[in-house]
Amino acid sequence: MLMTADQPEAHAAIRVDLGAIFVSLELSKSTWLVTSLSPGSEKMSRHTVVGGDIAGLFACFAELRKKAQARESKLYPLVVIQESGLDGFWIARVLDREDWIESHIVDAASIAVSRRRRRAKTDRIDGETLIRTLMAYRRGEPRVCSMVRIPTPEEEDRRRIGRERKALVAERVLHVNRIKGLLFSQGIRDYEPLRRDRRARLEALRTGDGRALSSHIKAQICRELDRLELLLEQIKTVEAERDALLTRQTAGTPAPAAMLLGIKGIGPEFAAILHSEGLFRHFDNRRQIAAYAGLAPSPWQSGSINREQGVSKAGNPRLRSTMVQLAWLWLRNQPDSTLTRWFQKRVTRNGGRLKKAMIVALARKLLVALWKYVTAGVVIEGAVM
Repeated sequence: MLMTADQPEAHAAIRVDLGAIFVSLELSKSTWLVTSLSPGSEKMSRHTVVGGDIAGLFACFAELRKKAQARESKLYPLVVIQESGLDGFWIARVLDREDWIESHIVDAASIAVSRRRRRAKTDRIDGETLIRTLMAYRRGEPRVCSMVRIPTPEEEDRRRIGRERKALVAERVLHVNRIKGLLFSQGIRDYEPLRRDRRARLEALRTGDGRALSSHIKAQICRELDRLELLLEQIKTVEAERDALLTRQTAGTPAPAAMLLGIKGIGPEFAAILHSEGLFRHFDNRRQIAAYAGLAPSPWQSGSINREQGVSKAGNPRLRSTMVQLAWLWLRNQPDSTLTRWFQKRVTRNGGRLKKAMIVALARKLLVALWKYVTAGVVIEGAVM
């Protein structure tokens, strides 16, 4: 005979024994969705604030504290969480100024979600998920999520030089390819827009059938050259600022980026990117810095299945791509170093195959070696300074 278990007359209220009001922010350009869970309440409340209205956000927080105080006779602090995204870090900096607010920014990709093929996703569901993740994080559950370290305004501003130069160089490539494409359609293949005699060379060009360039296409190319020359001047200005930053001295000791310049094969651009994108941070061990660059391995092991999926690519993409480029150049500029001999030995043992996989492994080992050099002064064995 089936017996029915006794059901409680009422659900017990969610016990928040961490002594705080947990708040999640779902940010968009038009609205901010504020989801909160207060002590003694069994429901998550939701409020909408106009996007960018920080005064309205604080008014919402004050109302949450007032309601919790009326219910529990105690004024609780707030613990706020938001995903890293388009808004950057300015909201977290504003919240951190208040001593009754603890602000966190989480890497959205580190939060566990349903593995159903068609899982529901709304701002309401995401807000509740952030609340549960934040509570688990405050309880001390291991590896529940990855919180983002908020950089200082100076550290964030230092990144702008390398990122701006990369954007300018990409735009320069677009204009050069556009000019070459226009001339190629007229049978001209040997024109180089980046040469200093680009204007004089343009006047002397003849099409494949022996004609001078038509007036409209010539005018279009001249306008493209105007934009290209403006980009070249801007790149020179950015590179001058970068070089000045690299040579700056701090209390008589060279900056970490200046230390990297002392290694053969590392120029100003690589040194600036390595420092501003990764090596300025604090890491406890080599696994952390490899994971930050997205160069950590991703194993797949279940029962008798055990295979490697390659690097995670879940870190800083600028640092990762720079390290892969530097690894190829390291083989050329540091042929007698221990890392280069390790790479050659592995490739030779595989019959010359798997070079791409091994170059990523070399990039990971090289990043760890550079981190030790910058932080502890450990010189890479066999490297030419």
